[in-house]
Order: sequence, then structure tokens, then C-alpha cells
Amino acid sequence: MGPVVARVSTVAFQGVDVLDIDVQVQMSGGQVAFTVVGLPDKAVAESRERVRAALHALGLALPPKRITVNLAPADVQKEGSHYDLPIAIALLTVMGILPDEDIKGFCALGELALDGALTAVAGTLPAAIHAVATDRGLICPAACGGEAAWAGELEVLAPRTLLELINHFKGTQVLSRPQPKMEEDEPGALPDLADIKGQETAKRALEVAASGAHNLLMVGPPGSGKSMLAARLPGLLPPLEPAEALDLSMIHSVAGKLEGGRLMRRRPFRDPHHSASLPALVGGGVRAKPGEISLAHQGVLFLDELPEFARPTLEALRQPLETGRATVARANGHVTYPARVQLVAAMNPCRCGHLDDPAQACGRAPKCAADYQSKISGPLFDRIDLHVDVPAVKASDLSLPPPRETTAVVAARVARARAIQAARYAALVKPGHPTIRTNAEADGELLEKVAAPEAPGRALLTEAADRLRLSARGYHRVLRVARTLADMEGSDTVRRVHIAEALSYRRVVVR
Repeated sequence: MGPVVARVSTVAFQGVDVLDIDVQVQMSGGQVAFTVVGLPDKAVAESRERVRAALHALGLALPPKRITVNLAPADVQKEGSHYDLPIAIALLTVMGILPDEDIKGFCALGELALDGALTAVAGTLPAAIHAVATDRGLICPAACGGEAAWAGELEVLAPRTLLELINHFKGTQVLSRPQPKMEEDEPGALPDLADIKGQETAKRALEVAASGAHNLLMVGPPGSGKSMLAARLPGLLPPLEPAEALDLSMIHSVAGKLEGGRLMRRRPFRDPHHSASLPALVGGGVRAKPGEISLAHQGVLFLDELPEFARPTLEALRQPLETGRATVARANGHVTYPARVQLVAAMNPCRCGHLDDPAQACGRAPKCAADYQSKISGPLFDRIDLHVDVPAVKASDLSLPPPRETTAVVAARVARARAIQAARYAALVKPGHPTIRTNAEADGELLEKVAAPEAPGRALLTEAADRLRLSARGYHRVLRVARTLADMEGSDTVRRVHIAEALSYRRVVVR
């Protein structure tokens, strides 16, 4: 037999934060039992049956003793099936099958199948990064090995079965280190901007939004191309930086959505249906999972038919859009997920959608437009940098040849503008402060420094702010857009023409 009490390290998750959990297994005399304590949820409590069956598949039987599994600290809720593997390893250690000294240097997580196979679990990437920070190795299922290998210099054991792990520690089999996996880049997978005919104003706004990571609202009748334009935005955005890819992949790992354990390289595009609930959009549920706004971190969150979303759901977006974080509050704690997204929304001007066409408009126009658009609050409108009308496409435009500007051409201009912004903020932001890469993230004194307009532009902005009754938030969002327009032009200063175009994108009154 092994030690009286065997201990194996594993983790619990609070958002993308990782907590150390000590799995303790004791075998003692008394009534035969297998008890799991330490505030386990249903999935953790059921692990005893999966562990028992997996050991039986290896030809091992649990001794007829009282087995107690304690998950410490006991006041932290334990959720998920990844506790199966550390419990099994601790049992094998206390039974004398695995060496206690070799196990101490590892953190383990994984779910056991009844035949002893190890199946993938959520959260392997943040667990691996935490293992590096605590100078330990990681034991995880083979399906998660490519994900764990991205964490850096750590020893990763990724067996396919529990038997392979036992053989590795006994020296009869060697587990090779898994290779990092990355999402494959599929050429031509994204739709091309050249598919859209007409809508030059909307295309310009889309390029501005891509260049500065600005929020965008498109208003127009059904069939005018709003959804087509939004679907082409990801193709204009530059690929993820390594640090961005790691942050985003950690969120998707915790959510269990990192396909094949591959690190993400493309910016996400999430387009939830307007029937989505508040927890689905912002995050929540029994285990406080990340919502759509966090899954779209560093990418695009597209909300089609914006007024059809529930009012409380839309209002819950206000704080994440401002802070770049989504906080899920629970009685036993708060969970925070990153949520730095580019919001793109589309809506009809009224319920019937044909406000500008008297022949098709309903009999309540224009009152129906005011009623329909009033479903969206002023503060939410104020957080959207660019408001653009997308009129119905004329038949004459549809008969024209395809536009010469493809996604690749526009994306190259966007990349140049983003490179200018990245270089500017890398020089201005002090070490230790949050990284800023785009104009949409600049705020306060930094924004005033980089986007201060020339005297004619400042006079125009001051006059417009008074006449249009811009809020302080609206004033600064005009400055951000103007700075982006200057970057697109390659101008070092924000001129009057940039302020004028930025003001043209502000929403003034309901049409």
C-alpha cells in the first residue's frame, strides 16, 4: 500500500482565473464506502462511479475499505468532470500502484470514460498556464495536449488512457510531449466585399470601423445588404496578435469551445439570434459560463434586428462595451470575463421596414419609426461610434459589374491604419499599463494627446457639440473616429475634414 493520505493537485475555474485545488484521498478501516466531500457539484459527485468503472476496466478493484475524497479548500464550489483523473491518480497512489514522489510535481485534470479512456475537458489552456506559473507539469487527456503545449516550457503528459499513464510512471512506456496545434487558415473561407454592389457610404463606414475597431450601427430597409456588409467585416480585420490569440483561446477553452485543442488565429464573429437570453449574451448560467460578448473578445459581435432583442439584454451590454469586461455576479462570488468587442448592429428604421418608401410604408409612419427605435435606449445609442443609413439597392446598381475593390484591397488599407495606431500607442503607453492597440481603446488624457484637432477642427467640434447636444461620451467618440480617419489618410494631425466626417456618423434624431 502507498501513503495513508495521497494528494494530487488540480484546479478550479473562476472565469479565466485558476484556483489551486488539493485532491486528498484516504483509505481507512470501517464500513465500506466511497465518499466525495469538499462542496462537489453533481458531476464531481458522480466521478466515483466513473473512476470505479475505469479501474475495473484495467483489472483493478478498489479495496473493501472506507474511501474518503476531500477536495480542498472545502469552501470553494467544485464544478465539472475534470476531477475524475486527479481522483483516480490519488487512488492509484494510495493503493501503491503509482509512485507518490513522481506525482507531486504535476497538476492533473481530465474526464474518465468507463473503459479507462481519457476524454477532453474544458479549461486545459488556463490550467497549463497556471501550472507554468507554479512550476509544475500537467497531466491531461491526449485530445487536450496540443492546447496545453502552448503554455510554454512545462512537462506535459497527455495519455489517451489511464493505462498509458500508469505504464509511463512505471517506465514501460514513454509519453512524448504533444505538439502545439493552431487553427488552420482556410483561404477563401470568408465572403468577399466585391460581392456587394452599391452601398458606397456603408462600405466606407465599414472600413472606418475596421480601421479603428469602432462600434457600428446600420439602419436600412429589408434586403439592403446590412447582414452582407457585417459578414464581410472579419475579412477586413488583421489576424490576432499572439497575446490576443492566447487571451481569446483561454476564454474559449474555459467554455469548452476550443475545437481540437487548437489555438485560435482568426478574430471571432458571433451573431446570436435576437431571442438570446441575458445570460447567453453576457454570461451566466449555473456555472457562470462566458456569454457571446466574451466569446467575441478581440472580434466582432453582430446583433441583427437590434430592436427585437429584449430590452434588459441590450441594457446589460452597456457596461461591457465601456469597460471591455463582463462581470457575472453570484451570491457566492463574482466572475469576470474579458469582453473587448467591436459591436456591429443592424436594424430596420421601423417595424415594417419601409419608412422611406410611401408605397410600402405602413399607415402609422412616421410614428411607427419613433416607437420602434425607442426600444433602444439613448445610452446604448451613445456607445455606438458610427451610425450609417443603408438605403435600398437600386436595380441599376445590381446590373453593374462587380466592384474592383475586393476584401484583400481594403484589408491592406486597414492593416496600414492599424499598424500606425499600434506603433503610436506602443510608444506612448507606459510599461505595466494595459496594452492599447486601436483608437477605440484610447481614453482620457491619452485620447486628448493623440486626437487633439487643429484649431478649425476644434471650433467645428465645439459648435457641433453644442448644436447636436453631444454628451461627453459622444464628444470623445467623435475624436476617436476622427483620429482613425486621419490615420487612414496618413495624416499626423486631426484636421477639420476629419472632424466633419466623424460628425456625419453621429446619430442626431430619430428619422
